Parts: sequence; structure tokens; C-alpha cells
Amino acid sequence: MYKNYLKIAWRNLKKQPFFTFLNVFGLAIGMTGAILISLFVHDELSFDKMFADSDRIYRIDTDIKFGGAEMESAQVAAPMANALQNDFAQVKNTVRFRTKGSMLLRKSETNDNSKELQTTFVDSTFFDMFGIQLLSGDRKTALTQPNTLVLTKTAAEKHFGIKNAIGQNLLLNNTDTYTITGVIDDLPTNSFLKDYSVFMAMAGHVASRENNWGGNNFYTFIKLIPSANADDIKVPLASMLEKYMLPWAQKYFPGMTGESFAAAGNSIKYHTMPLTDIHLYSARESEMSANSSMQNVYILSFIGLILIILACVNFMNLSTAHSLKRAKEVGVRKTLGSNKTELIQQFLIESGLIALISLLLAVILSIAVLPLFNELSGRAISLPFTNPIFWLILFVATIILGLFSGSYPAFFMSRLMPVKTLKGGSHTNVGGGNIRNALVVFQFAISVFLIVSTLVVFQQLKFIQSKDLGFTKDQVLLINDTYAAGKQVKAFKEEVGRLGQVQSSTFSSFLPVPSSRSSSSFFEEGAIEQDKAIQMGTWYVDEDYIPTLGMKLISGRNFDKKHLTDSTAVIINESTLKRLGVTPEEALGMRISEEIEIEKSKFFTVIGVVKNFHFESLRENINALSLFLDKSTGTLAIKLKAGDFKQTISSIESIWTKLAPGQPFSYRFMDDAFNTSYDAEQRLGKIFMVFTILSIFIACLGLFGLAAFNAQKRTKEIGIRKVLGASISQITYRLTTDFLKMVGLGILISLPLGWYAMNKWLEDFSYRIEISWWILALAAFLAIAVAILTVCYQSIKAAIVNPVKSLKTE
Repeated sequence: MYKNYLKIAWRNLKKQPFFTFLNVFGLAIGMTGAILISLFVHDELSFDKMFADSDRIYRIDTDIKFGGAEMESAQVAAPMANALQNDFAQVKNTVRFRTKGSMLLRKSETNDNSKELQTTFVDSTFFDMFGIQLLSGDRKTALTQPNTLVLTKTAAEKHFGIKNAIGQNLLLNNTDTYTITGVIDDLPTNSFLKDYSVFMAMAGHVASRENNWGGNNFYTFIKLIPSANADDIKVPLASMLEKYMLPWAQKYFPGMTGESFAAAGNSIKYHTMPLTDIHLYSARESEMSANSSMQNVYILSFIGLILIILACVNFMNLSTAHSLKRAKEVGVRKTLGSNKTELIQQFLIESGLIALISLLLAVILSIAVLPLFNELSGRAISLPFTNPIFWLILFVATIILGLFSGSYPAFFMSRLMPVKTLKGGSHTNVGGGNIRNALVVFQFAISVFLIVSTLVVFQQLKFIQSKDLGFTKDQVLLINDTYAAGKQVKAFKEEVGRLGQVQSSTFSSFLPVPSSRSSSSFFEEGAIEQDKAIQMGTWYVDEDYIPTLGMKLISGRNFDKKHLTDSTAVIINESTLKRLGVTPEEALGMRISEEIEIEKSKFFTVIGVVKNFHFESLRENINALSLFLDKSTGTLAIKLKAGDFKQTISSIESIWTKLAPGQPFSYRFMDDAFNTSYDAEQRLGKIFMVFTILSIFIACLGLFGLAAFNAQKRTKEIGIRKVLGASISQITYRLTTDFLKMVGLGILISLPLGWYAMNKWLEDFSYRIEISWWILALAAFLAIAVAILTVCYQSIKAAIVNPVKSLKTE
């Protein structure tokens, strides 16, 4: 029997190739989107779960409120790890990371450097903590001695090869010699260590051995014993402030107590963050790698689910529209003895066959577009062809999808009365109109919601890119790692400055784009009480920094070579004025120091106040910042004149090659570096745009099917209207307006929902747009325009039919 059902189903599909194509293609598009999104979501949810005992590993985080600043840090003080290991019976192991960013590496016998983008100091417990095996070397001794390091497989092959790497020496940043003691495999792309390639022994890091509870610079992870959980150490962890932090601080603030600390509006709270939650739930300062957010997972999961639902709705509408052509077939079958159950089985098998064909096409499409999707999402996802569970889930989901999407047409057509269908009278009594209309309303409500979301995301990105940031990011070229020029670094800047295309240049590792960050507590002269502390960012710049980046002084002056005392001068921003409680003019001449002990104090005199500029993301408010005149030769920022940038860069590279032979030359433009701060928003916007287009396309297929259904249902009505003198335009208008009512209802439902949802998304930004009325109007216009174009084809096609043909059966 089922074999016969399959034969009939296949025959019907071949008999109606256009109908079959629309159904298969619509379902395949929805399934392709759902497959890609499912792979992405699975990748996001699997982050860091590959490490041994990952469910028992936690990071210690700190919430700090001090000196008028509030910080949510992913780092803690250096001695925290030992204290946890010694005091907490629940803690089995600890490990610390102290990241160093990019570094230049070269063999000691050559001058040619290569660059590793992410490097870090790490404790020797690293291997046991995460269950990492060495490809070569001894894990027990690999990182126990100072000036030793472990490389990933790719990094080792770049320099020596895996087998020959052990025992070899590398010169880091042209200064420190390290011995390679181990090689590990490249770390998984779905781990927080994915970008790190060089792991240096923490034993050689001086600050790691200091009992400094005031500096939070170490990422600290703990592994609990199997019988313990995070709640077991929650109370003891909170006691670390009284037990260790305050006694250390009392050396500088005699008489400080927990009560006086809190009374001054200060607080320090320690928390545990599960390793497997970091990627999706942590958005703290200075994360070890770029994190995503659970919000994005929810958004993409919602889009994937919507695509599948839209595809099913599209299938239902097309199948229902096609059912009139098969009404007589149903009547004949019932007359010959087929019962309702058999008819339902026949139609469900047809829908299941269409779903399986759609699955085949969806897999082919997924393979074809996966590279583009990876580029769009910033991932390295692949289809798990060898995983039987993947195929089982895909097959079962497809069967369920086929049965679900074919259920309504199957039950609908099985109810047709044979007497009416065989005499040709079913056209006016076909049921389910309200359901079909509701499905179209739902489709366009979702499509308009996605249109609104896409427009808002891109408007916010446009706002970010066009906002006055307080500095100039256009036509600013950044030359990376200029410290590699050594003693020639000053000559490099001077020769670059002589190029006709160069307006000015400045040395600093501290830039208002993703770069170095540092902060310290300062005290106004004569006020060293802990409640008078001012937490400020501390940047080291040269005298050309402010003019090169186009910043504005609102009082005082810039650093000047002619003023020898500027080595003890400081320039502050407007936010610092609020902490000091003075005007820009009153701030000039004030003296501040970061030393608490008076006999060690080195005072800096305020010589200028710079207008606030955005050195953090626009999600954040502008915090207090101080600029000091000092050497920081990590990056040379060059302000270029308008012209041929390619030729200028070539000239700069020639100067670099002459003064720093063997050193890598790399550059970027500041506006590109600035935009990387908003990669997540840009990717979200592009993903919204792609899947919005897909949802509109699927919705249009559904509307196309319903328009075809309506045109067939009203064939004789149209014929009578034409006989009575109605024009083609009048008939087209009448047929089109019926659908526009449904589209309009979908718009009315979706616009307030879209406005509310995107306002919630914008709350993450301290500086944001307001959702203008024209965004909602444009979304509505686009939906109406697309609907008109879709429906008009079927309406005009029905209106131009010769009325003799439509009325001849009467």
C-alpha cells in the first residue's frame, strides 16, 4: 500500500513541475537557513566544553567600585591564586594567565622576526588544569623554569618544526631569550584560548610573585574537587576582602576598616564565573578573547525557527492553492472507496517526499554557502558529515517537518465532499480561508519585524561611524610594532615626517581604538585618604599626540619639548574634572600623585584639559583619563594628507626596511581599527539583512500561492465581472486589495513589537539613536511594495483570461 502511495506521490510531483519546484525550493531555503543557524548555535554553546572537567572550572571575577570608577573585571590580584589554593579545601587546582598581546619572535642567530598575535604568561599547572597534552616535551617540567615557553603546533612549525623545537632558543621582542620546552596542538577554535600561540612560564614574571593585592592583572582559574560546587566557596570568597585585601591596603591607609571602606562608597566583590559560561555570559573589561552573547544566540535561534515556520506556512499555502486542481481526484477516490484516513496518508506521504527532496537540496545549498556564512559569522564551522547523530537528527527533523507542513493540506483535502467536487461546485465552499489568511498575516508580521530590526542595527552602526568622537580617525595610518626598530625608532619617525604626504605623526601604544589600556588611583596633593582617590586611565604619549589625532584642549596647553618640566606634567580630560570638582581653569596647576606614601610621592602638575573623546566603545560612558609625556613606541600613528595612500605606504615601508631590516612591517588604518570594536554589531546587522531577505522571499512564495488559490477560486466571478464590463485594472485592484488588508494587519502587529525589541537592544549603548518614525514607515512601505509586486502578477494573469473559458462549464 505504501509503495503505491509513493508511486502516486512521485507521479503527482512530476505532473506539476512548477508547483513542485516552488514547494521544494521554499522548504529548502528555510531548511538551509535553519541548518546553518543550528550549526552556529551549536558551536556557540559548545565553547570551552572540550577541556577536561570543564564543568568544574571557574574564573574568579572582580567587581570594583573605587575612586569614583566602577569596573567589572575578569582579572584579580596576583596572590589570589595561592590564597585560594591554600585556604579552600574545595579548590583542587589553580592557574593564572597574564596576557602580553602580540610579540615578535626570532631565532637567536637571525635578525628576521615573525609576529605572534596573542601571547601570555601562564602557570605550570596549565596542562593539568585543562587536560592539555604535549605533542613533544614533558608536561611536568615544561613551564616550571623562568624564560621557558611552550608553542602551539602551528607556531612551532613556523620556526623549527615540531620535532626540532624542543631545546631551541627564541628571542622575544628582540630583548629576552626563551627556551622552548614543549609543543601543544593548536587550540580549538571554540575555546577562549583559540588565538593564543605562545605560552611563557609565569615563573619568570616578576609581578606574579609580588604580594600586591591592589593590582588586578591576572586571569585566575580554579578547578573544584568533584564533590564541590561554586556555592560552597561563595561565602569564603567574599571574606577575601577582609582577610587579605584590607590588611594589604592598611599599610597605605592606616586605620582603614571594612566599614570605612564601604562608607567611602567603595566596594570589592569577588565572583566565580563558570568556564563554559564565559563566551556567552561574560562581557567584562579586558576579556582574554572576544566573547559573544546569549542574546545573539537567542536572536539567531529565533530567526532559524522563524525560517522553518515560514517555509511550512509557504508549503501549506501552496498546497492548499493547488488542492482545487486535485479536488476531482479526491472525489473519484472517495467514490471508489477510499476513506479519509487513506487520503490523509497519501497526502502526508507526498509532503514527506517533498521534505526529503528539500533536505537533499538544503544540504547541497548548505555546503555551497557555508564559506560565505563562516565569513559572515566569523566562525570556522563545518558540516559534520561523519557524525551519524547529525544525520539522524536531520532526517527525523525533516520527517516531522514534512508531516507538520503537510498536515493542514492533507486534512483539508480529505474533507472535500465527492458529490460537490465531481460536479465542479467545490470552488466556492473550500474551507480554511481564515487560517490561510492568518498564516499570511503571520508571515508578513515576521518579515516586517526583521526589516525594522535590520534598519535599526544599520542606523546605529551609521550613528557610531559618523558621531563626533572627539578625535580624528580618518586618514590616520597606524604602523604596528615600531619598537622593533630599536635605536632607529626616532629616526624612523623623523624620516616619515619628511614625506610630503605626511601631515604629522605620534608615538604611543595607547590609542582610542582597541589597544593598550592602563589605570591607576591618583590623589590630589594633600588628600591621600582612600575616600579621596581618583581612578583614572593612564596613557603615555608624546608631544605630537593631541594635534595628530585632532583632539581639542579646552584649557591650558599641550606638551612642549621646550618645557623641560613637562616630564612631570599631566593633561586630564573633562570627566576627571567632575571627580576633582573643579572647572577647566581651576584644574590648571593642580598637582596629583599615584603614590600613597608621601616620602615616595612624585607629583604631576596639570597643564591642560582635553575635551572628552571616546576611547571606549559607545556602549560605555567616558571615564576619567590622564595623559603623561613618556616613551611608548609600540605604534606610530601618522596623519596623512588626501592623496595616493598606496604610494605613501610604499614609501613608509621603504624607510622601515632600511632602518629596521628583518623586522615585519604591518599597518592598519585607524577607522578600520575603530570599526573592529563593533564587529559583533556589524555581523549581527549583516546576518539580519541576509535572513530578512530570505524571510521576505519565503513569505512572497506563500503570498504567491495564496494569490493563485484566490484567483482559481474566483475564476467564474472574474468572468462574470468582465462580461458585465469590469476593466482589467478594476479586477486587478479588487483582487490585490484583499491581500493588502492582510499585509496591513501584519504590519500593524509587527511595528510596535519591532520598536519595543530594538529599543531593548539599544539599551546596551550609552550613546544611541532614537528609532525614528521613518524607519517604521520604510519597513511598512517595503513590505507593501513587495506584496503588491507578488500579488499583481497573479491578479493580472487572472484578469486577462477570456471570460468564455472561465464560464463555459456553467
